[in-house]
Amino acid sequence: MAQTSPRRRKTPYGTRTAFTLVELLVTCACVVLLVGMLMPSLSGAMAASRSLNCQTNLRQLGAAAMSYGAVYGGHSPAAILYFKRPAGIEIAAWDFVHHPDGTVTAGALWQFTDAGAPVHQCPEFEGPSTFGSDPYTGYNYNTSFIGAEGGFPQAGPNDTVLDGWAVARRGVPPGAQHRASETALFGDGGWKGGANKFMRAPMNTIEQALDVVYAGGQAFRHRGACNLVHLDGHCSSASRSCPGALATEDLLVNVMDHPRNGFLTNGDAAYDPRSP
Repeated sequence: MAQTSPRRRKTPYGTRTAFTLVELLVTCACVVLLVGMLMPSLSGAMAASRSLNCQTNLRQLGAAAMSYGAVYGGHSPAAILYFKRPAGIEIAAWDFVHHPDGTVTAGALWQFTDAGAPVHQCPEFEGPSTFGSDPYTGYNYNTSFIGAEGGFPQAGPNDTVLDGWAVARRGVPPGAQHRASETALFGDGGWKGGANKFMRAPMNTIEQALDVVYAGGQAFRHRGACNLVHLDGHCSSASRSCPGALATEDLLVNVMDHPRNGFLTNGDAAYDPRSP
């Protein structure tokens, strides 16, 4: 039987063998296969890069809190305070201040960070803030034990108004903080509605409202891990999403969205800086 010679085509430089349709299809299939094999590696590398950027943000927030303490006698910034202004209520949170006219400006830590306001955005979180009109979001702050939490303005003696620090529940004072390397300060925040900015400890000894506690969990969004910066300034990642010792199915499913979000420990060990 006579052999079939390869199909050839003429070019300005002479005659050479052309690719057949089968060869082109095989080449395309190989390219697609190689791309498919590389995609998980590329995706993993990009996720790892976002996690590193997240940790850089958290280190800056931790350093900013230390700088704040150096200026204000060792105390940590307030998690949230409410002030009565002529135009309405001003909400001063640890990251941003919400003014009565709807504008949002820099909060207590912004002046101590080199990156400014964008340092408050977790690179792995996509979605709007679930607290007012914050331009950046994704992280929460230890509100149960570190940051003071203000009450709503109330009437004081002689027609005065008590607001801000005057009606705030204070955090653990610096002299009683003995577990700095074990205590979470800032971290990836999450609940069923998205991100949250107030980190809560699971045992409900401070808030006395389990729905508030379970809305203040951590987000395990970095390939199943949650990034944290501790009270002593070092960063770590937690990979175990704990349901908390007081968990109910309703709280886990309808408030927290566990295990995508959860606590760092089932008790308060990761949150309370005081000696056990």
